[in-house]
Amino acid sequence: MLKAAIYGMGRWGARLIDSVKASDKIRIVKGISRNPDKHSEFSAKTGMPIVSSYADVLKDPQIDAVVLATPHSLHHEHIVAAAKAGKHVFCEKPLTLTRATAEAAVAACRAAGVTLGLGFNRRYTPAFLEMTRRISAGEIGEVLHIEGQHSGPTGYRLKAGDWRANQTESPAGGMTARGIHTLDSMIHIAGLVSSVYAHSGKRKMPADIDMDDTTSMLLTFAGGVTGYLATVFVTSELWRVHVFGTKGWLEMRGDSDLVACALEGKPERVMLPTIDREQATLEAFADTVAAKKPFMVPSEQAVNGIAVLEAVVASAASGKPVRIV
Repeated sequence: MLKAAIYGMGRWGARLIDSVKASDKIRIVKGISRNPDKHSEFSAKTGMPIVSSYADVLKDPQIDAVVLATPHSLHHEHIVAAAKAGKHVFCEKPLTLTRATAEAAVAACRAAGVTLGLGFNRRYTPAFLEMTRRISAGEIGEVLHIEGQHSGPTGYRLKAGDWRANQTESPAGGMTARGIHTLDSMIHIAGLVSSVYAHSGKRKMPADIDMDDTTSMLLTFAGGVTGYLATVFVTSELWRVHVFGTKGWLEMRGDSDLVACALEGKPERVMLPTIDREQATLEAFADTVAAKKPFMVPSEQAVNGIAVLEAVVASAASGKPVRIV
C-alpha cells in the first residue's frame, strides 16, 4: 500500500482523496493546507489529519509519496522539494507552465530515483484504451490526422480572485484546465508535436476575469501527422478525440463512448463500461512506483506537452507558427 499526502485541499483535492478511499494500492492519509482550520470538518469526518507544513510532511518517514493539487505555478517548486526528500510525486496537470521548469522537474525526479506521475486521467478511460488498442492493431491503418476538442462552461463559474482566474496560472484560457488533457491524448497517439500555430482570445468571459476563453491550434507532429485542437471555456460540455487513418477513423466522445468507421459501411458505436478514472489514474501511479519505473507518462511526452502550451501562448501573441525544437 502506497501511503500518500496530498497538498491542496480544494474541490479537486477532495475528489482525489475520495477516489481511493477503498483502494488496496494507494491511500491518501494526510492533507496539507495553508489554513488547516478551514478543513476541520473534513478532518473530523474522515479522520485525516490536515497540517500546514509541506516541509514537515516531506520529512515524515511514514509518507511514501505526495499528490500535488496546488496552483500550477507552484508545481515545479513542490516537485523538486519532494524529489530531494525521496518522495514519489503525483502532480495534477499541467506538470509546470514552462518547458524549462518541466525539464527541471523531470531531471530532479530522475536524479533522486523517484517516480513522477501526472494526472492525465483520460489515458485510463475505457474509450481511450479501446481506441489506442485498435490503432495499435492497425484497424484504421496509418494515422494521418487527429482532431481534439475539450470545452465546457467552466469560465462562467470563475470569480475574480480565484487562483485559476488569470493569465499567469491559466495561459491560453482553457488549455491548462481542459485542453491539455486532450493534447496529451493526441501526443500519446501521434507522437511529439513539432510546431504550433494558435489563436487565443477573450470573447465572452466576464470583464473582471483576466484570461482567454476561446483557443484554437493547428499542430504538426514530428512524424508527419497533422492535428487540430480547440478549447472553449464558455460553452457546453464536449470532450472529443477523432483519429483519421488510411483505413478508416475512430472517434471518442467521453469516457465510454467510441465510434468506429471503416472505409466502407456505416459508423459503429461501441459503448464501454464506466469507471472511476481518478481511482484508475492514482492506482496506475501506485503500480508504476511498485514496478520502480521513473515515469508514469514518458518524460519526453510530458515535457513536450508543456512546450506546446508555451508555444500556444507565443504563437497567439505573434500571429505566427512556433516551431518546437
